[in-house]
Amino acid sequence: MEIYKILRADEWAELRAKGETTGAPIDVADGYIHFSTADQARETAAKHFAGAEGLMLAALETDRMGDGLKWEESRGGQLFPHLYGPLRLADVTWAQPLPLGPDGEHSFPENIA
Repeated sequence: MEIYKILRADEWAELRAKGETTGAPIDVADGYIHFSTADQARETAAKHFAGAEGLMLAALETDRMGDGLKWEESRGGQLFPHLYGPLRLADVTWAQPLPLGPDGEHSFPENIA
């Protein structure tokens, strides 16, 4: 199963340069890296990244992420994937820009819900 991480340009650059990251400031503060499923990604973008430009959407395969990946209840009682450990570039299966569309919302790839 694929899960998704929305990264700001500086976070993506750090991941590419270092090969791993502890995530965004909110991830560091919470003690885990926040991810979304395909069904949750649009809402995550709208709630936490409204109007933000220069974003990247990274897909990760859960089978590669080991025991540090936990599914925990969050927004609206939904289970969200959280990674207790670093996000490794080696676990990213693909990444692409997440541009703002003409409606002001982010334009997701067609293969995402």
